Amino acid sequence: MTERLVTTPDGTRLWTQALGPADGVPLLLIMGANTSAMGWPQEFLDLLTARGLRVVRYDHRDTGRSTHYGITHYGVRDLAEDAVAVLDGHGIGTAHVAGMSLGGVLGQLLALDYRDRLRSLTLMQTAALDVDFAGAMRRALEGTPAPGDLPTPTPEIVRATAQRADPAPDRETALRRRVEQWRLLAGTALPFHAEEFRRWENTAIDHAGTHQQPAAHAAATPVPTSRGRELAGVSTPTLVVQGPEDPVNPPPHGRHLASLIPGARCLEIPGLGHALPSALHPALVTALTDHIGAHP
Repeated sequence: MTERLVTTPDGTRLWTQALGPADGVPLLLIMGANTSAMGWPQEFLDLLTARGLRVVRYDHRDTGRSTHYGITHYGVRDLAEDAVAVLDGHGIGTAHVAGMSLGGVLGQLLALDYRDRLRSLTLMQTAALDVDFAGAMRRALEGTPAPGDLPTPTPEIVRATAQRADPAPDRETALRRRVEQWRLLAGTALPFHAEEFRRWENTAIDHAGTHQQPAAHAAATPVPTSRGRELAGVSTPTLVVQGPEDPVNPPPHGRHLASLIPGARCLEIPGLGHALPSALHPALVTALTDHIGAHP
């Protein structure tokens, strides 16, 4: 296991960690908005490294142990550039990339702007670049129908997301709030094991050194939805993982995204919401490693 601070061209310092065999096939994991590298559960990482992968994860700026800014002065594209800096910082020329939620949006940007750095791409529980996500959140609260056939997030999820910006008075309150957010995100198809999410959030709090939740990414400048049209030119082998129970990007968001990328395949994993419960780690790891193995 190697921990390293990587400095981006704009001076942001990113906490990174590489796990698994030094000569393993490189896999860069990109977590969702306002979530540090600890969003990838250790049990999930252990399954990946057991398959011989060299797994790299990192804290986004404004999360975990990376640089925190008082004012969000950057955009979503800067977050994608950070991922490239992480590859450079670890001396990785090309890698398989997997991104969850906002991490999937960043993965799409990498496939457009840095296709020569990607061996394959896995987009998990995410939306396409042509989706106005901020608008979808607003419409969810207003009860306004979404344009086309792509549903908005549930109002409960939008309210829970907004709560992240409210300071918690103490660690226990923060933990209860975080676990409740995961309960909503996980969906209802599988039993929700609060104790494992509480354990993971305790790890995230210890890692960051604060019980307050990151929230700065909500103010990051979005990517123009017009970039979605560029996905027709993506040549990176792409797997889209859809959660049938995902309350943030419900079906058919995954199928829509896959339809925009030539040759992309959409895989629905039964029971999957917008979380990574341990019960689904084997299925997710199999999906990832099968895709990686097919595109060495």
